[in-house]
Amino acid sequence: MTTVQQESTDMRTEYGKTLIEIGKENQNIVVLGADTTDSLKTAAFGKEFPKRFFNVGIAEANLVSVAAGLAIEGKTAFASTYAIFLPGRAVDQIRNAIAYPSREDKKGLNVKLVVSHAGLSVGADGGSHQQIEDIAIMRAIPNFRVLIPADSIAVKKLTWIMSQEYGPFFMRMARSKTPLVHTESQDFEIGKGITLVDGSDCTIAACGITVKMALDAAASLKQEGISCRVIDMFSVKPIDIELMEKAARETGCIVTCEEHNIMGGMGSAVGEVVSERHPVPIKRIGAQDMFGESCRDKEIPLLLEKHGISSINIAKTVKEIRSKKL
Repeated sequence: MTTVQQESTDMRTEYGKTLIEIGKENQNIVVLGADTTDSLKTAAFGKEFPKRFFNVGIAEANLVSVAAGLAIEGKTAFASTYAIFLPGRAVDQIRNAIAYPSREDKKGLNVKLVVSHAGLSVGADGGSHQQIEDIAIMRAIPNFRVLIPADSIAVKKLTWIMSQEYGPFFMRMARSKTPLVHTESQDFEIGKGITLVDGSDCTIAACGITVKMALDAAASLKQEGISCRVIDMFSVKPIDIELMEKAARETGCIVTCEEHNIMGGMGSAVGEVVSERHPVPIKRIGAQDMFGESCRDKEIPLLLEKHGISSINIAKTVKEIRSKKL
């Protein structure tokens, strides 16, 4: 079980620091940006390794294509910008230049797409820039693996893993600072979820910033005598089939929560697995197939709450779904 901490840290800062650490050990690491390198904290990599850093400007399709070309030449390419632009402006290039090319037993090219400013918590940028479709898009593209870290510790460890494992990855980070939910001793494995809290009455599966909400909901419900299992489903694709089947069998109902449209996101992935392995009642919390809206930073919790993305609504939903257990 992981000890929950209250310290808040920045995912983007940790990402930038980790890239430099990896770059010192691996000369084949290259980093690309699309005029958002200061915001993504990758500009520091460019100062450390100027010959391995490429800012292509506001040209996301070109960002993907250049990353693909570098990967063909044997480089491990990390390409980053905001989630609304990647995959939003470059799905064709992502699919056909990165995911589709395969050599011998290697599927896709060695490109890591890492984005920030995902979901509704972008705030003031408004509905046009609050990316709530990216998980659905990326998990539908063959050969891509999709990761959604909950905190900066997860970002660091998953960035290292991506650098060491061949193939296309998509990792989604939040804009805002996030509380730590993991410790440095936590192990991460692609395709394996992490059980943060054990429980028997219901399972709460969450990813990204909603993991802390899930933990808070479970703590609140525990005081009422309701035992919840909390799973950090950071690996959306491949998803942990065995873990979710076990959770369905042992707890009898599942609530999912994500900062994404409920259509095609992590909740849909969980539902697909459970419906085929051990069907139980499932309720998905997320944007209810509607766009967000602009809000000030201090109002972001209100925007999330409007879409039901809150610890209070998770707890309420757990109570409701328990009555539907088979």
